[in-house]
Amino acid sequence: MNGVTPDPSDPIRDGDALSRLKLAQALKRATYAIAWERAWPHLARLLTVVGLFLVVSWAGLWLAVPFVARAIGLVVFAGIAIAALFPLVRFRWPSREEALSRLDHGSGIRHRPATTLTDTLTSRDPVAQALWQAQRERTLASIKRIRAGLPHPRIALHDPWALRALVMVMLVATFFAAGDERAMRLGAAFDWNGVLAPANIRVDAWVTPPLYTGRPPVILSAANKEAAALPTSGPLAVPAGSTLIVRSSGGNLDVVTSGGLKEVAPTEATPKGTNEKHFAITGDGTAHVRAPSGQPQWAFTATPDRAPTIALVKDPERQARGALQLSYKIEDDYGVTGADAQIGLRPANAKDGNKDGSKDAARPLFQPPQFPLVLPNARTRNGVGQTVKDLSEDPYAGADVTLTLAAKDEAGNEARSEPFNMRLPERLFTNSLARALIEQRRILALDANKNSDVYAALDALMIAPELFTPDAGCYLGLRSLALQLEAARTDDALRDVVASMWAFAVTIEDDGVAGSVNAALRSAQDALKRALERGASEDEIRVLTQKLREAMAGKVRDLARRAEQNPLGPRQPFPAEVQLILDKAVELRQKTQNATPEQLEELAQQQDALRLQLQAYRKSANSRAKGGDEGANQFTRDRKCGS
Repeated sequence: MNGVTPDPSDPIRDGDALSRLKLAQALKRATYAIAWERAWPHLARLLTVVGLFLVVSWAGLWLAVPFVARAIGLVVFAGIAIAALFPLVRFRWPSREEALSRLDHGSGIRHRPATTLTDTLTSRDPVAQALWQAQRERTLASIKRIRAGLPHPRIALHDPWALRALVMVMLVATFFAAGDERAMRLGAAFDWNGVLAPANIRVDAWVTPPLYTGRPPVILSAANKEAAALPTSGPLAVPAGSTLIVRSSGGNLDVVTSGGLKEVAPTEATPKGTNEKHFAITGDGTAHVRAPSGQPQWAFTATPDRAPTIALVKDPERQARGALQLSYKIEDDYGVTGADAQIGLRPANAKDGNKDGSKDAARPLFQPPQFPLVLPNARTRNGVGQTVKDLSEDPYAGADVTLTLAAKDEAGNEARSEPFNMRLPERLFTNSLARALIEQRRILALDANKNSDVYAALDALMIAPELFTPDAGCYLGLRSLALQLEAARTDDALRDVVASMWAFAVTIEDDGVAGSVNAALRSAQDALKRALERGASEDEIRVLTQKLREAMAGKVRDLARRAEQNPLGPRQPFPAEVQLILDKAVELRQKTQNATPEQLEELAQQQDALRLQLQAYRKSANSRAKGGDEGANQFTRDRKCGS
């Protein structure tokens, strides 16, 4: 043997080529194992330092310390990491002899089998060669037992306190605790804003309540050095829907929120040179400005906007002309912006419509009336309002209905009053035929399926016209209504019938002339009322007031004409009751010349009262005239359509 070590990777020319290949592979594994045992203790120290840095970062320590402390902490960790890597400077890659020695020790066989296989024989002596061949065969037979073994870096010798395990446990805990903020918390360690280049950074924060609350903004902080924490009494109470605005005059702005605070897009452009973030406060929560540092944590309690309340102060009242007067009380924490009255058929009344056994549900031709209510002021927080609405011409007038008041505030909260069952006010008709037409009109309007019943009623009113409707105009009017109803095939056509029945009943009641007078008066009153509600100009109010005066003057002339129709005869003196009505009508006419718009409404009600008095007197006089008085008989013949 000459002691020369051959290269196992050389071409194999003898019969033990496979054994040489296995030996070369085992030699590589031994080399890597030795290298790992030498390098891993130093790498483990480095990884422990890195893990500790991640633990500190994910725990949020950098967010709670100023920029200077962040820079110092990062330098400290960098120094520890360099110190942990410094021993690697002396690292040596394992030699071939060290790898062979590891294989010899790992095989458990004496006489260094791995090293023996790498030896060569230089002697030409046949006996020596025979002995050499026998020895190699015995070594090759045991080559399968050669192992490099697993690395044993012996970390316990370098870390007897097992600090690496503690760091691993904390690393897992902070990983889950940081959640989605892992990257942001880690990046905070490298945020040294104001350290390398000092800057004058100012942070302002304030809460802006919704406009409808009428509350001023709440200032939370001023400059960094004057940042004010919240009172020790607890979280700051703000209206739900408020907006938290945080503005920084320089540097990065980092705000973390929790609970009911959500970031929203700014509604206005951010001032130049500033960073600004907006957060909607929809529930209880907190906000903390983490960068720039030095800001306190703010806690908020969101006060929800309560729903308004609305209720009737007293039962609805009927006015002189059949209008409906509602008095109601409204309350809300920030103010009601709108209210309306909703009317629907009473459920019991709807059931009555099917008592005749009809399987068809009621089919109204018109929607129940709904109208806005007058608010005591623009944003009513607590007040009593009053609304007068003339529904005497509505098809639902005289029907049993359920009244519900609804109120709504700026935030969209709605409230309803308790349902109130009532009979909707209607115009009072003294003429029996007019009353019958109005009743049939209401039946048809509330249920189009009863058109046949209404037709039968109209047909019954035309029985014996020479006795009940001797006036040709009344009979022809009833006949025209019946034919129009018989030809109606659609809901629109039936609605036209309803309108015709109302017009004919009013013509009968007012003797034809007064109908247009009353219509003109009501139209003028409604126009002036709408103008006053919307705040029209003085010129428009003046024109509408003049039109109302003219309409009231026509009403006074009509009252005088009716009073002059003396049921006692044209040559008899006026009775005292009629003379009082005439005097009062003249007095009202004089008052309308200089009355204000508010006074004109009261005068119109007085005129309606005079009309009712005149109708009552004429009806009583008509009853007294049945004894045979010729003048009274003439008055009775003038009232040909009904009684």
